[in-house]
Amino acid sequence: MDYLKPIFIGLEVLVLFNVLIFVHELGHFLAARWRGLKVERFAIWFGQPIWSRKFGDVEYALGYIPAGGYVSLPQMAPMEALEGATETKEILPAISTLDKIIVAFAGPLFSFLLAFVFAFTVWQVGRPVHESETTTIVGAVIKGGPAERAGLKPGDKLIEVDGKPVTKFIGMGSSVQWRVVRSEGTTLSILFERDGKRQSVEVTPTNAVTKVWQRKALRDIQIEPAQTPIIFNVVTNSPAQVAGLRQFDEIVSVNGRAVAHFAQVAEIVGEGGEKPVSMKVRRGTSEFTVQVTPERPVDPPDEKPKLGLEWTDGGRMQLAYPLPVEQIRASLNAMADTLEAVIAPKSTISVQQLGGAVKILSNYYLLFKTDQGWRLALYFSVLLNVNLAILNLLPFPVLDGGHITLALIESIRRKPVSLKVLQHVQSACAIVLIGFMLFLTFFDTQDLFHGRGGRGKPPQFSPKTAMPSSSAPAPVAH
Repeated sequence: MDYLKPIFIGLEVLVLFNVLIFVHELGHFLAARWRGLKVERFAIWFGQPIWSRKFGDVEYALGYIPAGGYVSLPQMAPMEALEGATETKEILPAISTLDKIIVAFAGPLFSFLLAFVFAFTVWQVGRPVHESETTTIVGAVIKGGPAERAGLKPGDKLIEVDGKPVTKFIGMGSSVQWRVVRSEGTTLSILFERDGKRQSVEVTPTNAVTKVWQRKALRDIQIEPAQTPIIFNVVTNSPAQVAGLRQFDEIVSVNGRAVAHFAQVAEIVGEGGEKPVSMKVRRGTSEFTVQVTPERPVDPPDEKPKLGLEWTDGGRMQLAYPLPVEQIRASLNAMADTLEAVIAPKSTISVQQLGGAVKILSNYYLLFKTDQGWRLALYFSVLLNVNLAILNLLPFPVLDGGHITLALIESIRRKPVSLKVLQHVQSACAIVLIGFMLFLTFFDTQDLFHGRGGRGKPPQFSPKTAMPSSSAPAPVAH
């Protein structure tokens, strides 16, 4: 039944994604009903309906552009470019500025309230937090990379990056990853602690080379966070399986050298070629030593000698129970940091690095594939709903904030904007918005097929008598 798993995951993603859209549009719908506005259509997704059904005086529909939803309100600004034309030609009474603002604001308000619902749920069930998210200790340094050239080593504890303090390795805000990505100079300074002494080095970040049509890579100094090397899968017929290694075994040391990242395991194994290696293994509360002899796989045939191990990405995991207010604050800070980075004149981050509907769906899919996927998806939904609320309040025509701005302008002028002018403005802005969504979709789709993340096909080893080993679908790419 494993072949059905992607289908079930896909259905989970679609349901959750459309819940976010539905709740946002429900806010508009209920507010419009409350204020006595004419409601023509309640639609999930944009464009002309591919399915519709009328109940009472409201048409409920599913559009053909899977990127949002809308409530068709003819007494608000015209939105045919996104919503499609309607058949109603009824002359309706004008509505007040307050009515327009209430109805427009209700959608973001409901998204924000939904964010609190998700945040409260996360507070109760917990959020998975891995070692790599909390530490500032370097676990691996890529050979020949900027960090190695500057003299950084595994075990170094990073204190400041680019002159700013760091409290974690990945994520937004005060993380090593964000400080590097957000840096603007040719070089950046790194303050670290080694053997109890503080030192400082200058590192020149690099950007991976991408094709002109691909999303530009972000700045990187090629280091990895310290994390316990935990086996996720032991490849069938591999040397690791013959040696009796199992899923979830932790590797403490290799050839007497302590390891703080699975990349160090591969590095030490690579140094000896096909020579046996001694591995200290922790299984539950016990520790033992095994001898493993690396072997060249039969497929692909040109591979170097390997053990036949796949690793979890992130190390040990524990559940955190952040308060709802903390989660909302973190989401707001993340959004503020992103917007600031995009508009900063010297920033290397641009709108090209933002993600659209395809990226959101793919992120949900990857989260649901993991063992703690539903918890991770709940936490991600907090951030997503906060983003949905704030972005919709931007004063751009066709967005909710645009409706509010237009209502305020009409209130100041004491007369409505010309319908003809308004139609042209709304249509032009709708074209810009659709174009921007297609722009992001272009890059998001490439990420799906060019394998940013994702576990490659494991090597194949020649059949042999081997000890049994457990295995499971890989939840995290590496």
